[in-house]
Amino acid sequence: MRLHRLEITAFGPFGTTQTVDFDTLSAAGLFLLHGPTGAGKTSVLDAVCFALYGSVPGVRQSPGTSLRSDHAPVGTSTEVILELTVGDRRLEITRRPAQQRPKKRGGGFTTEKAQTWLREYDPATATWAGLSRSHQEIGEEITQLLGMSREQFCQVVLLPQGDFAKFLRADAEARGKLLGRLFDTRRFAAVEERLADLRRAAEQQVRDGDERLLTLAHRMTQAAGGLDAARTPVEGRPGDPGLAESVLTWAAVARTEAREALDIAGVRFEAAERGQVSARAALDAEKELADRQARHADALRRREQLTARTPERDRHQAALDRSLKAERVAPALGLRTDAEREHATAQAARERSRALLPPDLADQGAEHLSALEHRLRGELGGLDAARRAERRAAALAEERRALEREARADEGALQDAAGWLADWEPRRTALAERVQAATDAATRAEHLAGRLEPARRRLAAARRRDTLERDTEAAEARLTEARELRNTAHETWLDVKSRRLQGIAAELAATLTEGDACQVCGSTAHPAPARTTADHVDRATEDAAYAAYTRADEARTAAERQRDLDRAAWSAARTEVRCDETGADPVVGELAREVEELTRLHGEAHALAGQTHSAREALARAEREYEGRVAAQREAERRAAARTSRREALEGEQATLDEELVRGRGEFGSVAEHATRLERKIAFLVEAARAVRAAEEAAQRLKEADDRLADAAYRAGFATPAEARGALVGEAERRDLQRRVDAWQAEAAAVADRLAEPGTAAAAALPPADPATADAAHTAAERRLRQAASDLAAARDRATGLTGLSRQAGTEVHRLGPVREEYDRVARLAALTAGTSAENERRMRLESYVLAARLEQVAAAATARLQRMSSGRYTLVHSDARSGGKRAGLGLHVVDAWTGNERDTATLSGGETFFASLALALGLADVVTDEAGGVRLDTLFIDEGFGSLDEQTLDEVLDVLDSLRERDRSVGIVSHVGDLRRRVPAQLEVVKARHGSAVRLRTGGDALSG
Repeated sequence: MRLHRLEITAFGPFGTTQTVDFDTLSAAGLFLLHGPTGAGKTSVLDAVCFALYGSVPGVRQSPGTSLRSDHAPVGTSTEVILELTVGDRRLEITRRPAQQRPKKRGGGFTTEKAQTWLREYDPATATWAGLSRSHQEIGEEITQLLGMSREQFCQVVLLPQGDFAKFLRADAEARGKLLGRLFDTRRFAAVEERLADLRRAAEQQVRDGDERLLTLAHRMTQAAGGLDAARTPVEGRPGDPGLAESVLTWAAVARTEAREALDIAGVRFEAAERGQVSARAALDAEKELADRQARHADALRRREQLTARTPERDRHQAALDRSLKAERVAPALGLRTDAEREHATAQAARERSRALLPPDLADQGAEHLSALEHRLRGELGGLDAARRAERRAAALAEERRALEREARADEGALQDAAGWLADWEPRRTALAERVQAATDAATRAEHLAGRLEPARRRLAAARRRDTLERDTEAAEARLTEARELRNTAHETWLDVKSRRLQGIAAELAATLTEGDACQVCGSTAHPAPARTTADHVDRATEDAAYAAYTRADEARTAAERQRDLDRAAWSAARTEVRCDETGADPVVGELAREVEELTRLHGEAHALAGQTHSAREALARAEREYEGRVAAQREAERRAAARTSRREALEGEQATLDEELVRGRGEFGSVAEHATRLERKIAFLVEAARAVRAAEEAAQRLKEADDRLADAAYRAGFATPAEARGALVGEAERRDLQRRVDAWQAEAAAVADRLAEPGTAAAAALPPADPATADAAHTAAERRLRQAASDLAAARDRATGLTGLSRQAGTEVHRLGPVREEYDRVARLAALTAGTSAENERRMRLESYVLAARLEQVAAAATARLQRMSSGRYTLVHSDARSGGKRAGLGLHVVDAWTGNERDTATLSGGETFFASLALALGLADVVTDEAGGVRLDTLFIDEGFGSLDEQTLDEVLDVLDSLRERDRSVGIVSHVGDLRRRVPAQLEVVKARHGSAVRLRTGGDALSG
């Protein structure tokens, strides 16, 4: 992989577009990336990682952290473009993260989604061809081409020296975590976890099977009930191999006892069943005899009651017969009643209409009244034209009043508009000045915001500086105390060890046994063994003293490390606070007052700037109101001229209508009043004529109804119509009479049938029946039968249940056998891969075993460069020996050729640690590259660490890095060391400025701005 060109826009500290020409830098083989702290050196590497993988390493990728530059102008999109060659393919990747941009319509911002483009250069046509715009497709393509994940890329291409210095001093567990991320040994850890999960699952299956077997045994004990087997508990618990045999033996005994109890219960049930059948037959016979005797007695009693009700039945029958004859007269009676009601109604209407007519018309006939009505209707028709003129005159009057109202309203509007327009110019000037003041305040607020944030950072740094200064002093005191405690514990341990060595002969003598060989001289005779003294110290005391010394030494180391961290943090805080040329340390109070003053001024300016929109809106509203009032004034003047013409036309039409209205009103106040009087007279005449005709017709119908009623009563056999009316009864009363007669006849038939039943008279002659005694005997027999049936069902259920549960237990035992075998096999494998079994002598986990092989390859690759850096003195070797009680496999030692001894990497000095970690990082890059499929890495970056090297060592390290060009590689060094600027001619400088950082390319003294 070789980088060609990187273009950064609005990314991190870079507010504008910056271009890095890696082809020019790579031509020198070794180039330097330098600049002040916070300028953006790491952001250049972050941009490379973001272009390839869509994310950046470290905490910059944490949620809530934006990649967009705070210095970028509004409207400029954050974008990274990287041009590189992978294999024989030249690609261009463009990425834009999700970011806020101004809305195209209206105010405010909207979120723009992340975008990615991938293009490939075609040498044949010398053009770029688009490949994809999908995040997922591009990510998969880049990962497949590079053969590395983002974490591996950051460790192999962006070599973090600090991580590898920690790697040298780390324990096996910490090394395992880093190597696991680089070589992706998660699949081996997944195998361990999978085997552990399988072991736990298999163990749980075995325990579940035993639990189910014990549950079946408990259910069989409950099902056995009162059997002898139920009093013998099943022995065993989950995981006991003999549990299955114990359960099956107990089940066989319980089944045998249950079958015997079932046979006995069956015999008892058959005897009880025969006794119940006999008692039931006797009870049925007694009940039948008692029923016949009761029915005969009831029939005699009902016959006596019928005889007493015979006269009543005769009266009801006679009333029914007369009612049937009167039914033939009912239609004529109804007609007579209707005619009489209609005649009375017509007479009343006739009298009401007569009272409304004049006396000379009260007794006139219908023909005379109708003739008078026709004459008045003709007179009413002649008033139609006058009524139309009257309605038009009313409309004209209303229209003239409306014109007057409009004239008054327009006159008021003209006066109001004139008054408002007189004050327009001063008002417009005041609103424009308000808009300008708000705009100036926005500019001032932006300027103050640029000063406020650095001031706040300095204030926060000053507070951290003061706090860290106190923490550093406290850490110094704790370190002094820890050193004293460590020295005291060390002296105590040495004293205890010396005293134990002095009495070691007595300690060895205490282990001697007569006849056994001595551990020192081998003799089996012990004539004068040494004796312990009061000052003797045993091994436990020495171990306790050594443990106390170890704890004190660890506490001293921790205190020293904390002191160094506090001191470094305090120094960084002081550097951040010192931002002026004097180098003085400002106090917190001065910075706080400065921040307070800037905050106040910024708040005032921001509040005034916040009124910009409202001020512009107020000016726009005032201008719109001005235009509206001018237009309304012109419209009111036009309407006034139109009203004058309309008023003259209305006055001429009103004069013509007045002449016609005088003729139509006559002696009345208005034409409408005259017409209303005529219409009322016509209505009275129409109603009176209709009432006269209705009264005459009703009298004729009443006479005809009387004739029909007299004839119908005579034909039905009644002397007068009144007698026929009295014989009529209602429908409900007739149904009641018929029901009574029918009930008497039905009762008489039922009594006769009952007395005629066969055997009833013979049963009445027998002695009274006694069903109570027979029922008691039957109840006792049924109780015995139910008890026998319950006992039989219980015995059958017990036998069936025990048989089914025994079958389930046998099935469960048969199924549990392979599960137990599988558990034994998986448990052995899981213990072997986890390093906890006796078969794994080195107690190495499977993942550690794989990582140990990788670490051995890394140590071999790193040694080739470490020997050159150290002039052949140091060699890195891998060790799989155990340390104390910890597991083996990931040890790393350094062999010193000057002494011939192998020692821990933690004993290296600062400079030695640097080039050892650098060699380790380069060796790891080679191994990971081979692991990733041999992808060629032509561009590498090394981040910091050169400040701890002396001049000679720095030359040796640079020679090693320069030798990488033999493999056509280019190496970028990220460092603050000033000496490197003289030694490395090709440089990429990152310059920090107020409005954002910029990059400058220097090659042999030339400088090109990015």
